[in-house]
Amino acid sequence: MKILKLFSFPFGAMGTACTLHIYCTRGRANKVAGYAISEVLRIEARYSRYRADSVLSEINRAAASGAAIDVDEETAGILDYAYSCYRKSGKLFDITSGILRRAWNFSRPILPEQEEIDKLLPLIGLEKIIWAPPRLTFTIPGMELDFGGICKEYASDRAANLCKEQGIDHGLVDLGGDINVIGPNPGGEPWHIDIRHPAIPDTPIATLNVERGSLATSGNYERYIDVDGKRYCHILNPLTGWPVRGLASVSVLAPQCLVAGSVSTIAMLKEKDGIRWLSEMGLPHLWVGDDGETGKILPERLLF
Repeated sequence: MKILKLFSFPFGAMGTACTLHIYCTRGRANKVAGYAISEVLRIEARYSRYRADSVLSEINRAAASGAAIDVDEETAGILDYAYSCYRKSGKLFDITSGILRRAWNFSRPILPEQEEIDKLLPLIGLEKIIWAPPRLTFTIPGMELDFGGICKEYASDRAANLCKEQGIDHGLVDLGGDINVIGPNPGGEPWHIDIRHPAIPDTPIATLNVERGSLATSGNYERYIDVDGKRYCHILNPLTGWPVRGLASVSVLAPQCLVAGSVSTIAMLKEKDGIRWLSEMGLPHLWVGDDGETGKILPERLLF
């Protein structure tokens, strides 16, 4: 009988601290971790907006001039998913809205002028781009795409799937809070995952027992500025150009991290209407309002 030991591999990717936890034999742990971590770094390299040689940067060069570009199969799948989220969210989950960072700077407590935002709003809207796979055609010069709301969750799923393909039945992938539970501890004990309280740092508002599945949280505490006693977070409404209000955080559990992440983000974008929308989605979740009110639909043990 093989003795499984817990190995943890911390690494950095996509601007955040990540950790891979796997139960494995000593001889295979480094090899399995190497596959999974390399996959995360591959996805980061392909879709980073900070790298001139990335696929995303190539797309955005076409977008800047109002040109067309053919994309590969993996990128086409990401675009299909983004368009699906755009439709289901009522145009709120929009990968063209990253351009608003030209107006918003969350490193200093100064609000942008409305005029700055108004200049960017005409460059936002997936309906302004013609997507006829594999061709992406930008009808308005100056637009750009940002896969920041998709790629970390996608990478979490890919890393977990690679571990499973390598025979790992017990483990957890954590990409800066985008969590994919491969399987429970060898004795069947679930992983105990804390959900941060949005108003009290380093304090959990809940602890979830997860045997298998994914967890993602969107909140107003990750990047924000306080101006005149009001918090302005980095989650921006693409229709108005201003930060969302109503919900302080939303955590969602789903079979895939990509789904958990997009559902939690859409709920934040829908503001107070996100509470009803979450219930309609039927996935386990927990939300915290700006006013401290909370709500949840969570079974005692979570297994997908």
